[in-house]
Amino acid sequence: MTTDERGHQPVKAALHAPERPGDQPRNRSERPRGLARRRDLIAAAAGVALVTAAVLVGRAIQHADGSLQVNWPPLLGTWDPRVGPGTPAALAVAVLIVAYGPGLAARLPWRALLFTTWAAALAWTFSLALVDGWHWGVARRLTTKNEYLTVIDRFADIGTTLRGFTEHIVIGPPGNWPAHVAGHPPGATLSFVWLDRIGLGGGSWAGAWCVVVGGSAVAAVLVTVRALTDEHTARRAAPFLALAPAAVWMGTSADGYFAGVTAWSLALLALAATRTIRFPVTAALGAGLLYGFTCYLSYGLTLMALPGLGVLLVARTARPLPAVLAGALVVPVAFTLAGFNWWEGYEELVVRYYQGAGGVRPYAYWIWGNLAATTLAVGLATVAGLGRVLALAPRAVRDRTSPTARQGLAVLVLAALLAILVADLSGMSKAETERIWLPFMLWLLPATALLPGRRRGWLTGQAVVALLINHLVFTGW
Repeated sequence: MTTDERGHQPVKAALHAPERPGDQPRNRSERPRGLARRRDLIAAAAGVALVTAAVLVGRAIQHADGSLQVNWPPLLGTWDPRVGPGTPAALAVAVLIVAYGPGLAARLPWRALLFTTWAAALAWTFSLALVDGWHWGVARRLTTKNEYLTVIDRFADIGTTLRGFTEHIVIGPPGNWPAHVAGHPPGATLSFVWLDRIGLGGGSWAGAWCVVVGGSAVAAVLVTVRALTDEHTARRAAPFLALAPAAVWMGTSADGYFAGVTAWSLALLALAATRTIRFPVTAALGAGLLYGFTCYLSYGLTLMALPGLGVLLVARTARPLPAVLAGALVVPVAFTLAGFNWWEGYEELVVRYYQGAGGVRPYAYWIWGNLAATTLAVGLATVAGLGRVLALAPRAVRDRTSPTARQGLAVLVLAALLAILVADLSGMSKAETERIWLPFMLWLLPATALLPGRRRGWLTGQAVVALLINHLVFTGW
């Protein structure tokens, strides 16, 4: 048996090759395959049951006392059936990806696949956003009262603003920041300030920036999966990354932009760890630099260290760590010298969080309601893939010396799932997780590579979930 240049099993056989000498090849018996597919359907049915329970219980609680602080639990949004300019395009993109996505993913040259998947994700995201037209679907999203663009003028002197940033987080003192500005380190708002400074000011440019950078995350995930497992595995995940229901919230949400930054941090780490790039030390420095910046985009994204650890576990090396840590110090040192204290900001945020909806929303509902929202964002195909990941987990954890492609993928997905669970248990993510957890959820989507066959039925299901949510619920953030 030959191996590729990274020492993996041949890409055509990696996902389906027997993992132990005693395993029976697939064509010897249909029973194992049929049992696995039934388990996929059971996992998907469990996802449906979770969402149904979250809707019914959530509506009852919200009707009784309004404590959930959302109009359409478990999602933040309002019931608003509609069609719009983006509807024909969204339908066309969905049909094209379902019909041709798996075939193109298998045949296109690798670099062409990366750009094609990115382009398809952009088309899908933009078309869903344009269901509400350019103004309401793109340009206005980041200009509402809680958003970043409302405070651009207050950053005329960036140094002075950074030194006094934490003084305006808690509600009470004059001039407290809007919810999203207060809820994030200043790196998030500064991103839009810098766009404004180079002449790309306003909601249209900010929205387009978030979609384009966020859309690039699918290419970063493919690069990571290929480096850690094999090309065949990455190709099988590509159509599901392009057609993810999460695109409903990737569209012009700043969290989509955050997802793009974090995804490229992990991609560079994977390339450095597997040494599948000419300058691995430079890649490791870049990974650390982006991770450090990530921590100043959102406090909760420090948890991306867990998927990063998963990358190193799959690659079975800690070699990149010194360069990663060196790169990761750059942004924190710069912000600290500029006068912003990250820990002080986080402590003030906790106070602000419980001053608002966070202090009202019941933990007992959102601890599992958040997972229902995540299910809607990643789709039932991903839930079925997660069932296969959990089945692989015991062997993937034990067999750390020479994991197969499937086991490596399982470890990567499990690391992202662990980050979600930690965020969930923290109590600092009650509701709106369909948007807030986008940087974590992207790393659950590759689990779809484990689903058998051409999987057009699963792809269709993903598209239907996104189209229904986008046309029936006006999502907010």
